[in-house]
Amino acid sequence: MTDLDAAVTVHEAFERTRRIHGHRPFLHIPAHCAGGPVELSYERAGREIERLAAAYRAAGHGPGTHIGLLLGNRAPFFIHWLALNSLGATIVPLGSELTPDEAAFVLSHGDVDLLVYFPEFAALAEQAAARSGTALAPIDQGAHDDHVTVPELAECRSPRDRPPDAAIVFTSGSTGRPKGCRLSNDYFLSFGRWYRDLGGRCTLREGLERLITPLPLNHVNALAFSSMGMILSAGCIVQLDRFHSSSWWSSVRDSGATVMHYLGVMPAMLLQLPPAGKDRDHSVHFGFGGGVRAEHHARFEERFGIPLIEAWAMTETGGAGTISTHEGARHIGSGCIGRPSPRYGEARVVDEQGREVPAGQIGELVVRASLASPRQGFFSGYYKDAAATEAAWKDGWLHTGDLARRDPEGSFFFAGRRKQIIRRSGENISAAEVEAAVGADSRVRAAAIVGVPDAVREEEVFACIVVRNDVEPSLETARAIMGSLAQQLSYFKLPGYIAFVSELPVTATQKLRYGAVAEQALALLAGSDPHVFDMRSEKSQSRRAAAQGPRQC
Repeated sequence: MTDLDAAVTVHEAFERTRRIHGHRPFLHIPAHCAGGPVELSYERAGREIERLAAAYRAAGHGPGTHIGLLLGNRAPFFIHWLALNSLGATIVPLGSELTPDEAAFVLSHGDVDLLVYFPEFAALAEQAAARSGTALAPIDQGAHDDHVTVPELAECRSPRDRPPDAAIVFTSGSTGRPKGCRLSNDYFLSFGRWYRDLGGRCTLREGLERLITPLPLNHVNALAFSSMGMILSAGCIVQLDRFHSSSWWSSVRDSGATVMHYLGVMPAMLLQLPPAGKDRDHSVHFGFGGGVRAEHHARFEERFGIPLIEAWAMTETGGAGTISTHEGARHIGSGCIGRPSPRYGEARVVDEQGREVPAGQIGELVVRASLASPRQGFFSGYYKDAAATEAAWKDGWLHTGDLARRDPEGSFFFAGRRKQIIRRSGENISAAEVEAAVGADSRVRAAAIVGVPDAVREEEVFACIVVRNDVEPSLETARAIMGSLAQQLSYFKLPGYIAFVSELPVTATQKLRYGAVAEQALALLAGSDPHVFDMRSEKSQSRRAAAQGPRQC
């Protein structure tokens, strides 16, 4: 066990790194990002944390206090987080993309006592607080974030019998109402140790890495994964306010980034940039993320010289349940998510009765830390929802709701969401499979596939499609897309409806909000939008053609 492994809180781990590597950079915010430029060493950040913690302590905040942070991806977020962690308080991070009703739900359900926010988020903060009865603490930060302003803090009167969580992070709600995931200090520390010890293609060099990420701090990838990986390896967090494709490579070069975190939309957008002589002029030795489209994976690596290490995880799993391609075959372009780290977790694919299925067969992905301690390092449960927590844990495994298959060598392949199965005339259709086929069409910029009710067939396939700017959203385009799909998919998987839309509802991390997509599809089906086309006759023609087989000359 190292000195860092003896830490029992996030702040204690930070302090141990500060004592050994105080002169090294902890946080870098580029000049073009909100609040930038910022370059804080571990020592300088530590002094800011101590100053802010003293103010929170004086106002009575500590164990049992729930503090909402509406601070975007800026330096003060890290300082407030670590200061509050040092006092045993719980943070509840909020994204600025929330609606007032969504934010009010987080504040109310999360029992947030105080919401700390920047003036640019005042309208959202004030409306949400008015609906939830939450106290407010605005921060007038000034031009730069290298010196953190202490907000005026009213005396805390929160209960002291709440669970000792480090954070409550609300799920993205892509398939329903968000749940508050209770995350302990052990969760954060386990995530950081998992990343630090991963090795293979994802080896972190102590004191040398600079990890660039545009991902939001109200989600665990940036909050627990990249941040803890850097704290426990004395690395530097290069935090962007958001993803800017046009300035991405200059940010990578100027910041000296050596590791990048990505989502699938990022490689897609970066490949659209004109080729440049500086495409490989960087110091990044690997990218870590998930969801890169099959047709983009090899192209990105060949052009930019960065291996994209695909992985799978959930807010609920932390590092203990994460699967990645850090070692072994990557099977580029196949949806491979790798395998668990043998030191930290286990995974299997099961049927509806919880029985492990043979290699090659699709089933639900379930994960655990170990047989002896299945929940070690995972989330502590859903806040104020014990029933949902126990429903997720069955037979000692966390049931993820994701579909996967495993090959004979032990690699796992993502196959979609269990709730994304469309049941049509007795056939189970994977929305993810249809979505991938539609998305591969050169006319399509983005697509989402859902099922809509059908009086005869139970459900029908409905495609919401965003076409490229130079493509006309017409019946001719819909027919052309159908013709292309008919060469790839069985007739019953083809869309019965195609709707051309201007945009798709997504979360802050650019994941499709399938619940909202389903609502959008039903509204389009019931309305009279001229860009919604009934393709069921074309689908029937494909069925007849398939039944007849190839014609003989």
